[in-house]
Amino acid sequence: MTEDNKPSGPDLTKGVTLAELKDGKLLGHVGEEDVLLVQAGSEIFAIEPSCSHYHGPLAEGLVVGDTIRCPWHHACFSLRSGEATRPPALNTLAVWDVTRDRDKIIVQRKREAPKPSMAHRSAPTPDKFVIVGGGAAGFAAAETLRREGFAGAITMLSSDGAMPVDRPNLSKDYLAGNAPEDWLPLRGEDYYQDAGIDLRLNTNVSAIDPKTRSVTLGNGDRLPFDRLLLATGAEPVKLQIPGADQPHVHTLRSVADSRAIIKAAGSAKRVLVIGASFIGLEVAASLRARKLEVHVVAPEERPMQKVLGPDMGDFVRALHEENGVNFHLKDTVEKLNGTRATLKSGAVIETDLVVVGIGVKPRLALAEQAGLAADRGVSVSEYLETSASGIFAAGDIARWPDPHSGQNIRVEHWVVAERQGQTAARNMLGKRERFDAVPFFWSQHYDVPINYVGHAESFDDIAIDGSIRDKDCLLRYRKDGRVLAVASIYRDLDNLKAELEMERLRA
Repeated sequence: MTEDNKPSGPDLTKGVTLAELKDGKLLGHVGEEDVLLVQAGSEIFAIEPSCSHYHGPLAEGLVVGDTIRCPWHHACFSLRSGEATRPPALNTLAVWDVTRDRDKIIVQRKREAPKPSMAHRSAPTPDKFVIVGGGAAGFAAAETLRREGFAGAITMLSSDGAMPVDRPNLSKDYLAGNAPEDWLPLRGEDYYQDAGIDLRLNTNVSAIDPKTRSVTLGNGDRLPFDRLLLATGAEPVKLQIPGADQPHVHTLRSVADSRAIIKAAGSAKRVLVIGASFIGLEVAASLRARKLEVHVVAPEERPMQKVLGPDMGDFVRALHEENGVNFHLKDTVEKLNGTRATLKSGAVIETDLVVVGIGVKPRLALAEQAGLAADRGVSVSEYLETSASGIFAAGDIARWPDPHSGQNIRVEHWVVAERQGQTAARNMLGKRERFDAVPFFWSQHYDVPINYVGHAESFDDIAIDGSIRDKDCLLRYRKDGRVLAVASIYRDLDNLKAELEMERLRA
Protein backbone atom coordinates (compact mmCIF):
# COMPACT_ATOMS: atom_id res chain seq x y z
CA MET A 1 0.00 0.00 0.00
CA THR A 2 1.13 3.52 -0.69
CA GLU A 3 1.40 6.25 1.94
CA ASP A 4 -2.04 7.69 1.20
CA ASN A 5 -3.54 4.18 1.66
CA LYS A 6 -4.76 4.03 -1.91
CA PRO A 7 -3.66 1.03 -3.97
CA SER A 8 -1.40 1.74 -6.94
CA GLY A 9 -2.03 1.46 -10.65
CA PRO A 10 -4.69 -0.55 -12.47
CA ASP A 11 -6.97 -3.17 -10.94
CA LEU A 12 -5.25 -6.40 -11.98
CA THR A 13 -8.37 -8.48 -11.34
CA LYS A 14 -9.90 -6.78 -14.38
CA GLY A 15 -6.88 -7.58 -16.51
CA VAL A 16 -4.18 -5.61 -18.30
CA THR A 17 -2.42 -6.09 -21.61
CA LEU A 18 1.22 -6.94 -22.12
CA ALA A 19 1.69 -3.56 -23.80
CA GLU A 20 0.90 -1.84 -20.49
CA LEU A 21 4.04 -3.26 -18.88
CA LYS A 22 6.93 -0.79 -18.95
CA ASP A 23 10.38 -2.39 -19.13
CA GLY A 24 8.68 -5.66 -18.29
CA LYS A 25 7.01 -4.43 -15.09
CA LEU A 26 3.69 -2.92 -13.99
CA LEU A 27 2.62 -1.86 -10.50
CA GLY A 28 -1.06 -2.51 -9.94
CA HIS A 29 -3.33 -3.84 -7.21
CA VAL A 30 -5.55 -6.72 -6.23
CA GLY A 31 -8.17 -5.45 -3.81
CA GLU A 32 -6.34 -3.26 -1.32
CA GLU A 33 -2.92 -4.85 -1.89
CA ASP A 34 -0.27 -3.53 -4.25
CA VAL A 35 1.04 -6.16 -6.66
CA LEU A 36 3.97 -6.02 -9.10
CA LEU A 37 3.57 -7.74 -12.46
CA VAL A 38 6.91 -8.90 -13.86
CA GLN A 39 7.71 -10.34 -17.27
CA ALA A 40 10.54 -12.87 -17.28
CA GLY A 41 11.06 -14.34 -20.71
CA SER A 42 7.71 -15.67 -21.90
CA GLU A 43 6.26 -15.85 -18.39
CA ILE A 44 4.40 -13.28 -16.30
CA PHE A 45 4.65 -13.30 -12.50
CA ALA A 46 2.86 -11.36 -9.76
CA ILE A 47 4.74 -10.58 -6.55
CA GLU A 48 4.65 -8.26 -3.56
CA PRO A 49 6.30 -5.04 -4.77
CA SER A 50 8.54 -4.10 -1.80
CA CYS A 51 11.71 -5.85 -0.66
CA SER A 52 11.26 -7.53 2.72
CA HIS A 53 14.56 -6.02 3.93
CA TYR A 54 14.11 -2.22 3.92
CA HIS A 55 11.14 -2.08 1.53
CA GLY A 56 13.10 -1.14 -1.57
CA PRO A 57 10.93 -0.76 -4.71
CA LEU A 58 11.26 -3.93 -6.78
CA ALA A 59 9.69 -2.13 -9.74
CA GLU A 60 13.07 -0.40 -10.05
CA GLY A 61 14.99 -3.65 -9.67
CA LEU A 62 16.63 -6.07 -12.10
CA VAL A 63 15.06 -9.26 -13.45
CA VAL A 64 17.57 -12.09 -13.82
CA GLY A 65 16.07 -15.36 -15.08
CA ASP A 66 13.09 -16.07 -12.86
CA THR A 67 14.33 -13.84 -10.03
CA ILE A 68 14.17 -10.14 -9.22
CA ARG A 69 16.88 -8.15 -7.40
CA CYS A 70 16.24 -5.20 -5.10
CA PRO A 71 17.82 -1.94 -6.29
CA TRP A 72 18.74 -0.75 -2.81
CA HIS A 73 20.75 -3.54 -1.16
CA HIS A 74 20.80 -6.30 -3.79
CA ALA A 75 18.53 -8.83 -2.10
CA CYS A 76 17.10 -11.37 -4.53
CA PHE A 77 13.71 -13.08 -4.68
CA SER A 78 12.27 -15.99 -6.63
CA LEU A 79 9.44 -14.74 -8.81
CA ARG A 80 7.89 -18.22 -8.65
CA SER A 81 7.77 -18.66 -4.88
CA GLY A 82 8.61 -15.24 -3.43
CA GLU A 83 11.43 -16.84 -1.44
CA ALA A 84 14.32 -14.57 -0.45
CA THR A 85 17.19 -16.33 -2.21
CA ARG A 86 19.90 -13.81 -1.30
CA PRO A 87 20.53 -11.62 1.74
CA PRO A 88 20.13 -9.10 3.11
CA ALA A 89 16.43 -10.00 2.79
CA LEU A 90 15.34 -13.00 4.85
CA ASN A 91 11.55 -13.02 4.60
CA THR A 92 9.52 -14.46 1.73
CA LEU A 93 7.30 -12.16 -0.35
CA ALA A 94 3.71 -12.93 -1.24
CA VAL A 95 2.97 -14.13 -4.77
CA TRP A 96 -0.26 -14.31 -6.77
CA ASP A 97 -1.46 -16.65 -9.51
CA VAL A 98 -1.45 -15.16 -13.00
CA THR A 99 -3.89 -16.28 -15.69
CA ARG A 100 -4.30 -15.34 -19.35
CA ASP A 101 -7.58 -14.65 -21.10
CA ARG A 102 -6.77 -13.96 -24.75
CA ASP A 103 -4.70 -10.78 -24.64
CA LYS A 104 -5.52 -10.04 -20.98
CA ILE A 105 -3.24 -10.76 -18.02
CA ILE A 106 -5.39 -11.32 -14.93
CA VAL A 107 -4.34 -11.58 -11.27
CA GLN A 108 -6.88 -12.66 -8.66
CA ARG A 109 -5.79 -15.35 -6.21
CA LYS A 110 -3.04 -14.84 -3.66
CA ARG A 111 -1.15 -18.03 -2.95
CA GLU A 112 -1.10 -19.39 0.56
CA ALA A 113 2.22 -18.71 2.25
CA PRO A 114 4.33 -21.87 2.55
CA LYS A 115 4.68 -23.23 6.07
CA PRO A 116 8.23 -23.19 7.50
CA SER A 117 10.02 -26.50 7.59
CA MET A 118 9.44 -28.46 10.81
CA ALA A 119 11.75 -31.29 9.78
CA HIS A 120 13.74 -30.95 12.98
CA ARG A 121 10.66 -31.96 14.98
CA SER A 122 9.18 -34.63 12.76
CA ALA A 123 12.37 -36.48 11.90
CA PRO A 124 15.22 -35.70 14.29
CA THR A 125 18.70 -36.97 13.49
CA PRO A 126 21.71 -37.53 15.77
CA ASP A 127 23.85 -34.94 13.95
CA LYS A 128 25.23 -32.10 16.06
CA PHE A 129 26.12 -28.83 14.37
CA VAL A 130 27.72 -26.03 16.38
CA ILE A 131 27.99 -22.39 15.28
CA VAL A 132 30.41 -20.10 17.13
CA GLY A 133 29.24 -16.52 16.65
CA GLY A 134 25.93 -14.67 16.81
CA GLY A 135 26.39 -12.19 13.96
CA ALA A 136 25.37 -12.11 10.31
CA ALA A 137 27.17 -15.28 9.21
CA GLY A 138 26.20 -17.34 12.23
CA PHE A 139 22.53 -16.42 12.06
CA ALA A 140 22.32 -16.93 8.29
CA ALA A 141 23.89 -20.37 8.67
CA ALA A 142 21.48 -21.48 11.40
CA GLU A 143 18.45 -20.23 9.49
CA THR A 144 19.63 -21.86 6.26
CA LEU A 145 20.25 -25.22 7.93
CA ARG A 146 16.61 -25.35 9.00
CA ARG A 147 15.38 -24.00 5.67
CA GLU A 148 17.32 -26.77 3.92
CA GLY A 149 15.60 -29.36 6.12
CA PHE A 150 18.45 -30.21 8.49
CA ALA A 151 16.85 -32.16 11.34
CA GLY A 152 19.77 -32.44 13.76
CA ALA A 153 20.80 -30.30 16.72
CA ILE A 154 21.93 -26.72 16.11
CA THR A 155 23.74 -24.93 18.94
CA MET A 156 24.60 -21.28 18.37
CA LEU A 157 27.12 -19.78 20.79
CA SER A 158 27.23 -15.99 21.02
CA SER A 159 29.38 -13.88 23.33
CA ASP A 160 26.89 -11.03 22.83
CA GLY A 161 24.05 -10.37 25.21
CA ALA A 162 21.58 -9.59 22.42
CA MET A 163 19.95 -11.86 19.88
CA PRO A 164 21.35 -11.55 16.34
CA VAL A 165 20.52 -8.07 15.06
CA ASP A 166 20.60 -6.00 11.89
CA ARG A 167 24.03 -4.54 12.66
CA PRO A 168 24.14 -1.92 9.85
CA ASN A 169 21.25 -0.17 11.60
CA LEU A 170 23.35 0.37 14.73
CA SER A 171 25.34 3.17 13.10
CA LYS A 172 22.57 4.38 10.81
CA ASP A 173 18.84 4.81 11.53
CA TYR A 174 18.80 3.36 15.05
CA LEU A 175 21.67 5.57 16.22
CA ALA A 176 20.09 8.57 14.49
CA GLY A 177 16.81 7.97 16.34
CA ASN A 178 14.86 7.10 13.19
CA ALA A 179 14.33 3.39 13.89
CA PRO A 180 12.89 1.78 17.02
CA GLU A 181 14.83 -0.93 18.81
CA ASP A 182 12.27 -3.60 17.95
CA TRP A 183 13.40 -3.30 14.32
CA LEU A 184 16.87 -4.56 15.23
CA PRO A 185 16.49 -8.32 15.87
CA LEU A 186 16.79 -10.42 12.71
CA ARG A 187 14.21 -12.77 14.22
CA GLY A 188 12.11 -12.64 17.37
CA GLU A 189 12.85 -14.78 20.40
CA ASP A 190 10.10 -17.27 19.50
CA TYR A 191 11.81 -18.07 16.21
CA TYR A 192 14.74 -19.84 17.86
CA GLN A 193 12.47 -21.97 20.01
CA ASP A 194 10.15 -22.82 17.12
CA ALA A 195 13.07 -23.65 14.83
CA GLY A 196 14.80 -25.76 17.46
CA ILE A 197 17.93 -23.58 17.49
CA ASP A 198 19.71 -23.60 20.86
CA LEU A 199 20.85 -19.96 20.99
CA ARG A 200 23.14 -19.35 23.96
CA LEU A 201 23.86 -15.68 24.62
CA ASN A 202 26.64 -14.31 26.84
CA THR A 203 28.53 -17.54 26.14
CA ASN A 204 32.27 -17.50 25.61
CA VAL A 205 34.18 -20.22 23.82
CA SER A 206 37.68 -20.88 25.13
CA ALA A 207 38.84 -23.54 22.64
CA ILE A 208 37.92 -25.77 19.74
CA ASP A 209 39.55 -29.14 19.19
CA PRO A 210 39.50 -30.49 15.61
CA LYS A 211 40.74 -33.92 16.75
CA THR A 212 38.19 -34.65 19.46
CA ARG A 213 35.50 -32.69 17.54
CA SER A 214 34.58 -30.63 20.57
CA VAL A 215 34.14 -27.04 21.71
CA THR A 216 35.16 -25.95 25.20
CA LEU A 217 33.10 -23.17 26.75
CA GLY A 218 34.36 -20.51 29.08
CA ASN A 219 32.81 -22.33 32.06
CA GLY A 220 34.67 -25.52 31.16
CA ASP A 221 31.74 -27.38 29.59
CA ARG A 222 32.49 -29.31 26.41
CA LEU A 223 30.18 -29.63 23.42
CA PRO A 224 30.75 -32.34 20.81
CA PHE A 225 30.14 -31.51 17.16
CA ASP A 226 29.88 -33.26 13.81
CA ARG A 227 30.22 -30.02 11.86
CA LEU A 228 31.40 -26.65 13.15
CA LEU A 229 31.09 -23.14 11.76
CA LEU A 230 33.46 -20.45 13.01
CA ALA A 231 31.77 -17.08 12.59
CA THR A 232 33.46 -15.08 15.33
CA GLY A 233 33.43 -11.84 13.37
CA ALA A 234 35.58 -8.83 14.14
CA GLU A 235 36.12 -6.45 17.02
CA PRO A 236 36.88 -2.72 17.01
CA VAL A 237 40.52 -1.69 17.06
CA LYS A 238 41.20 -0.05 20.42
CA LEU A 239 42.62 3.43 20.67
CA GLN A 240 46.10 3.25 22.19
CA ILE A 241 46.56 6.73 23.68
CA PRO A 242 46.45 8.15 27.22
CA GLY A 243 42.87 8.60 28.38
CA ALA A 244 41.33 6.15 25.92
CA ASP A 245 39.89 4.08 28.78
CA GLN A 246 37.65 6.87 30.11
CA PRO A 247 33.90 6.13 30.41
CA HIS A 248 32.88 8.75 27.82
CA VAL A 249 35.04 7.04 25.13
CA HIS A 250 33.06 4.50 23.07
CA THR A 251 33.42 2.09 20.16
CA LEU A 252 30.46 0.80 18.14
CA ARG A 253 29.91 -2.87 17.34
CA SER A 254 27.05 -4.23 19.43
CA VAL A 255 23.54 -3.22 20.44
CA ALA A 256 24.93 -2.42 23.90
CA ASP A 257 27.52 -0.10 22.31
CA SER A 258 24.86 1.74 20.31
CA ARG A 259 22.61 2.06 23.35
CA ALA A 260 25.49 3.47 25.39
CA ILE A 261 26.27 6.10 22.73
CA ILE A 262 22.59 7.07 22.49
CA LYS A 263 22.41 7.44 26.26
CA ALA A 264 25.56 9.56 26.35
CA ALA A 265 24.30 11.67 23.43
CA GLY A 266 21.26 12.61 25.48
CA SER A 267 23.31 14.88 27.74
CA ALA A 268 26.21 15.69 25.39
CA LYS A 269 26.58 18.81 23.29
CA ARG A 270 29.77 18.08 21.37
CA VAL A 271 31.07 14.74 20.09
CA LEU A 272 34.51 13.81 18.79
CA VAL A 273 34.61 11.03 16.21
CA ILE A 274 38.09 9.57 15.82
CA GLY A 275 38.40 8.07 12.35
CA ALA A 276 36.87 9.00 8.98
CA SER A 277 35.96 5.43 8.04
CA PHE A 278 32.50 4.35 6.89
CA ILE A 279 31.51 3.56 10.47
CA GLY A 280 32.98 6.83 11.78
CA LEU A 281 31.17 8.99 9.25
CA GLU A 282 27.88 7.11 9.61
CA VAL A 283 28.14 7.81 13.34
CA ALA A 284 28.88 11.46 12.56
CA ALA A 285 25.78 11.73 10.36
CA SER A 286 23.59 9.97 12.94
CA LEU A 287 24.75 12.20 15.78
CA ARG A 288 24.21 15.31 13.67
CA ALA A 289 20.61 14.08 13.32
CA ARG A 290 20.51 14.30 17.13
CA LYS A 291 21.67 17.93 16.90
CA LEU A 292 25.11 17.37 18.43
CA GLU A 293 28.12 19.38 17.35
CA VAL A 294 30.39 16.86 15.63
CA HIS A 295 34.15 16.97 15.06
CA VAL A 296 35.95 14.28 13.03
CA VAL A 297 39.70 13.74 13.42
CA ALA A 298 41.55 11.44 11.00
CA PRO A 299 45.06 11.13 9.54
CA GLU A 300 43.92 10.87 5.91
CA GLU A 301 43.90 13.75 3.45
CA ARG A 302 40.34 12.80 2.44
CA PRO A 303 37.74 10.55 4.06
CA MET A 304 37.34 7.12 2.44
CA GLN A 305 39.94 7.92 -0.23
CA LYS A 306 41.59 4.49 -0.08
CA VAL A 307 38.33 2.72 -0.95
CA LEU A 308 36.41 5.30 -3.01
CA GLY A 309 39.14 7.49 -4.50
CA PRO A 310 39.84 11.23 -4.23
CA ASP A 311 36.79 12.61 -6.05
CA MET A 312 34.30 10.61 -4.02
CA GLY A 313 36.32 11.38 -0.88
CA ASP A 314 36.04 15.11 -1.55
CA PHE A 315 32.29 14.72 -2.15
CA VAL A 316 31.77 12.82 1.12
CA ARG A 317 33.67 15.48 3.03
CA ALA A 318 31.68 18.29 1.43
CA LEU A 319 28.40 16.46 2.11
CA HIS A 320 29.22 16.18 5.81
CA GLU A 321 30.42 19.76 6.01
CA GLU A 322 27.14 20.92 4.44
CA ASN A 323 25.44 19.13 7.31
CA GLY A 324 27.60 20.81 9.95
CA VAL A 325 30.42 18.33 10.58
CA ASN A 326 33.83 19.82 11.39
CA PHE A 327 36.84 17.95 9.95
CA HIS A 328 40.37 17.89 11.32
CA LEU A 329 42.17 15.85 8.66
CA LYS A 330 45.86 14.97 8.40
CA ASP A 331 45.80 15.02 12.19
CA THR A 332 45.50 12.56 15.09
CA VAL A 333 44.43 12.63 18.71
CA GLU A 334 47.46 12.25 20.99
CA LYS A 335 45.74 12.20 24.37
CA LEU A 336 42.39 12.51 26.09
CA ASN A 337 42.43 14.28 29.43
CA GLY A 338 38.90 14.41 30.76
CA THR A 339 36.88 16.34 28.20
CA ARG A 340 40.01 17.76 26.53
CA ALA A 341 41.29 16.07 23.37
CA THR A 342 44.76 17.21 22.35
CA LEU A 343 45.67 16.74 18.70
CA LYS A 344 49.11 16.20 17.20
CA SER A 345 48.82 19.61 15.55
CA GLY A 346 48.48 21.18 18.99
CA ALA A 347 44.78 21.95 18.61
CA VAL A 348 42.50 21.15 21.54
CA ILE A 349 38.88 20.00 21.22
CA GLU A 350 36.59 20.09 24.23
CA THR A 351 34.17 17.15 23.94
CA ASP A 352 31.51 15.44 26.07
CA LEU A 353 31.49 12.22 24.05
CA VAL A 354 34.13 10.36 22.02
CA VAL A 355 33.38 7.63 19.47
CA VAL A 356 36.34 5.70 18.09
CA GLY A 357 36.02 4.27 14.58
CA ILE A 358 39.55 3.36 13.48
CA GLY A 359 38.77 -0.03 12.02
CA VAL A 360 38.18 -3.58 13.18
CA LYS A 361 40.30 -6.70 13.43
CA PRO A 362 39.12 -10.27 12.89
CA ARG A 363 38.72 -12.47 15.96
CA LEU A 364 41.20 -15.21 15.07
CA ALA A 365 42.33 -16.52 18.47
CA LEU A 366 40.17 -19.66 18.45
CA ALA A 367 41.23 -20.61 14.91
CA GLU A 368 44.90 -19.97 15.63
CA GLN A 369 44.85 -21.94 18.88
CA ALA A 370 43.23 -24.84 17.02
CA GLY A 371 46.03 -24.82 14.46
CA LEU A 372 43.83 -23.88 11.49
CA ALA A 373 45.64 -22.47 8.46
CA ALA A 374 45.59 -18.67 8.51
CA ASP A 375 46.71 -15.78 6.32
CA ARG A 376 45.53 -12.45 7.80
CA GLY A 377 42.28 -14.32 8.39
CA VAL A 378 41.17 -17.94 8.48
CA SER A 379 42.10 -19.56 5.18
CA VAL A 380 39.16 -21.39 3.59
CA SER A 381 38.54 -23.23 0.32
CA GLU A 382 36.01 -22.17 -2.29
CA TYR A 383 33.54 -24.21 -0.19
CA LEU A 384 34.40 -22.14 2.92
CA GLU A 385 35.98 -25.16 4.62
CA THR A 386 39.06 -24.58 6.75
CA SER A 387 42.20 -26.73 6.76
CA ALA A 388 40.41 -29.03 9.25
CA SER A 389 37.80 -31.28 7.69
CA GLY A 390 34.27 -30.52 8.84
CA ILE A 391 35.16 -27.10 10.25
CA PHE A 392 34.01 -24.13 8.20
CA ALA A 393 34.52 -20.37 8.55
CA ALA A 394 32.44 -17.46 7.31
CA GLY A 395 32.12 -13.72 7.68
CA ASP A 396 34.74 -11.21 8.75
CA ILE A 397 37.33 -13.85 9.68
CA ALA A 398 37.29 -15.82 6.40
CA ARG A 399 39.83 -15.32 3.62
CA TRP A 400 38.54 -17.07 0.51
CA PRO A 401 39.59 -17.50 -3.13
CA ASP A 402 37.62 -14.83 -4.99
CA PRO A 403 37.01 -15.94 -8.59
CA HIS A 404 36.47 -12.38 -9.83
CA SER A 405 39.67 -10.71 -8.62
CA GLY A 406 41.67 -13.95 -8.76
CA GLN A 407 42.98 -13.25 -5.25
CA ASN A 408 42.38 -14.61 -1.77
CA ILE A 409 40.39 -11.86 -0.10
CA ARG A 410 38.81 -11.08 3.26
CA VAL A 411 36.14 -8.38 3.48
CA GLU A 412 34.12 -6.99 6.36
CA HIS A 413 30.74 -6.57 4.66
CA TRP A 414 27.43 -7.46 6.29
CA VAL A 415 25.87 -8.89 3.12
CA VAL A 416 28.97 -10.96 2.35
CA ALA A 417 28.86 -12.45 5.85
CA GLU A 418 25.19 -13.39 5.43
CA ARG A 419 25.78 -14.96 2.02
CA GLN A 420 28.80 -16.87 3.30
CA GLY A 421 26.77 -18.15 6.24
CA GLN A 422 24.21 -19.55 3.84
CA THR A 423 26.80 -21.20 1.61
CA ALA A 424 28.69 -22.61 4.59
CA ALA A 425 25.45 -24.11 5.94
CA ARG A 426 24.72 -25.89 2.69
CA ASN A 427 28.29 -27.19 2.56
CA MET A 428 28.01 -28.42 6.15
CA LEU A 429 25.19 -30.54 4.71
CA GLY A 430 27.49 -31.85 1.99
CA LYS A 431 26.23 -29.74 -0.93
CA ARG A 432 29.70 -28.74 -2.23
CA GLU A 433 28.54 -25.26 -3.26
CA ARG A 434 31.27 -22.82 -4.27
CA PHE A 435 31.12 -19.38 -2.71
CA ASP A 436 31.42 -17.06 -5.70
CA ALA A 437 29.16 -14.11 -4.83
CA VAL A 438 30.39 -10.66 -5.81
CA PRO A 439 31.01 -8.63 -2.62
CA PHE A 440 28.50 -5.84 -1.95
CA PHE A 441 28.06 -3.16 0.71
CA TRP A 442 26.18 0.07 1.12
CA SER A 443 26.79 3.16 3.21
CA GLN A 444 24.29 5.87 4.11
CA HIS A 445 25.17 9.52 4.75
CA TYR A 446 22.15 11.73 5.44
CA ASP A 447 19.93 11.22 2.38
CA VAL A 448 22.76 9.93 0.18
CA PRO A 449 23.31 6.18 -0.27
CA ILE A 450 26.57 4.83 -1.70
CA ASN A 451 26.40 1.31 -3.17
CA TYR A 452 29.59 -0.63 -3.89
CA VAL A 453 30.00 -3.97 -5.68
CA GLY A 454 33.20 -5.90 -6.27
CA HIS A 455 36.47 -5.59 -4.40
CA ALA A 456 39.45 -3.41 -5.29
CA GLU A 457 42.24 -3.41 -2.74
CA SER A 458 44.04 -1.05 -5.11
CA PHE A 459 43.27 0.49 -8.48
CA ASP A 460 45.10 2.23 -11.32
CA ASP A 461 42.33 4.60 -12.36
CA ILE A 462 38.67 5.44 -11.86
CA ALA A 463 36.24 5.98 -14.74
CA ILE A 464 33.44 8.34 -13.67
CA ASP A 465 30.10 8.30 -15.48
CA GLY A 466 27.78 11.14 -14.51
CA SER A 467 28.31 13.75 -11.81
CA ILE A 468 29.41 12.98 -8.25
CA ARG A 469 28.53 16.52 -7.16
CA ASP A 470 24.99 16.14 -8.53
CA LYS A 471 24.59 12.79 -6.73
CA ASP A 472 24.09 10.93 -10.00
CA CYS A 473 27.12 8.84 -10.81
CA LEU A 474 28.71 5.45 -11.41
CA LEU A 475 32.42 4.96 -10.74
CA ARG A 476 34.41 2.03 -12.15
CA TYR A 477 37.62 1.10 -10.31
CA ARG A 478 40.10 -0.49 -12.74
CA LYS A 479 43.33 -2.40 -12.30
CA ASP A 480 45.37 -3.53 -15.32
CA GLY A 481 42.42 -2.61 -17.52
CA ARG A 482 39.90 -4.75 -15.60
CA VAL A 483 36.95 -3.35 -13.65
CA LEU A 484 37.32 -4.73 -10.12
CA ALA A 485 34.66 -2.67 -8.39
CA VAL A 486 31.85 -0.21 -9.03
CA ALA A 487 30.44 2.48 -6.73
CA SER A 488 27.34 4.52 -7.40
CA ILE A 489 25.02 7.20 -6.06
CA TYR A 490 21.40 6.96 -7.21
CA ARG A 491 22.35 4.68 -10.11
CA ASP A 492 20.82 1.62 -8.48
CA LEU A 493 19.84 -0.25 -11.63
CA ASP A 494 23.27 0.35 -13.18
CA ASN A 495 24.86 -0.93 -9.98
CA LEU A 496 22.79 -4.12 -10.19
CA LYS A 497 23.78 -4.55 -13.83
CA ALA A 498 27.45 -4.10 -12.91
CA GLU A 499 27.10 -6.83 -10.29
CA LEU A 500 25.51 -9.16 -12.85
CA GLU A 501 28.28 -8.44 -15.36
CA MET A 502 30.90 -9.33 -12.73
CA GLU A 503 29.07 -12.57 -11.98
CA ARG A 504 29.09 -13.54 -15.64
CA LEU A 505 32.73 -12.64 -16.14
CA ARG A 506 33.88 -14.84 -13.27
CA ALA A 507 32.59 -18.03 -14.87
